[in-house]
Amino acid sequence: MDWGYKRHLETYAGCQRYANELGWNSVITPNSPRIMEAEDGRIPFDGILARATEPLAETALEMGVPLVNVWVNSPAKNVPSVLPDFEESGRMAADHLLGRGFRRFAYLGFQRERDASSQLKGLREVLLPKGFGISTYRFSRTGLEGNAPGWEKFVAGLEKWVETWATPIGVFVGNDLYCRYLIEACRTKGLQVPQEVAIVGTSDESAICSSPYPTLTSIDMDFQHIGYRAAEALDSLMNGEPAPGSSEYCFPKALIPRQSTDSRSADDPVVSKALRFIGENGQQRIQVDDVVLATGINRRTLERRFRASMGRSIAEEITRLRIERSKRLMMATDASFKSLAVDLGFRNADHFCKVFGRIEKISPSQYRKREKRKG
Repeated sequence: MDWGYKRHLETYAGCQRYANELGWNSVITPNSPRIMEAEDGRIPFDGILARATEPLAETALEMGVPLVNVWVNSPAKNVPSVLPDFEESGRMAADHLLGRGFRRFAYLGFQRERDASSQLKGLREVLLPKGFGISTYRFSRTGLEGNAPGWEKFVAGLEKWVETWATPIGVFVGNDLYCRYLIEACRTKGLQVPQEVAIVGTSDESAICSSPYPTLTSIDMDFQHIGYRAAEALDSLMNGEPAPGSSEYCFPKALIPRQSTDSRSADDPVVSKALRFIGENGQQRIQVDDVVLATGINRRTLERRFRASMGRSIAEEITRLRIERSKRLMMATDASFKSLAVDLGFRNADHFCKVFGRIEKISPSQYRKREKRKG
């Protein structure tokens, strides 16, 4: 609870939701075996939900107190655990970037940590059979904690890694905060996100993802569900049921698309320039002629090269981008369709609703209702 990250706070919230439903007396304590010191011969807890350290797990075992672990990198052995499926997050990131047209890929994550290794495994399961390689940069978390003694080394290594890339490239990052560090390294090396580098993060930390530009595409790991399921598992153990033989892994909730992947990849530099202009100005009422003017070549040539590279027309790409943004705004705000139409560059609300329905095969109001019901 000390760090205040979503993965910790939402896991706690899920545990507490189950505790409230059953009327448990649930308390927060430090993660230390000292909490198990008995008073008057009485063991203080019927069960424990924890990021289980080895000492805590050993003490709980000795005292016969059921414990369920929610920490994927826990060093404790043979402890019942409910964990996020980071391998599936790797597959989701790969599918998303492939869908954006990328053919070069990279992964940024911690060294010697199971979540990062699982994410990389998921990426490889999708990408390697299709013939795509993955450039990786793994680093030690410990050098970046506290007063960050390894910060300069980390940044230098990150920039050197970025220099090795051929763009456009799609990158999956194991932590939303490190997406921000990566974006700075890209800017230092003259690369633009998302036009040349598309980035997918992990955990959907709202404050980190929402600002500054570009907002971050990220995977919501559904930590609240993990906490709830862990509490259910603890309930079973406290009722005398046998411990499961393996860890339970919970699927991520969703990949939340935002600006950091709000582009399509193209090897043609002229098409990349057109995509960059569309990405930066798509919320305005731009037309194909505006894109032609920005690229400096004649319309027929640009249309031909754009369709050859992207498989769609310039006008279709402008519309696609506006619809993607509309879907995010409908989930993030309660703005009216009239307001959304103005913000997104449509003529009016009626025009927006017709275009949305034609592309998504569902009305904006039905889409908003359906997606909010999922949440």
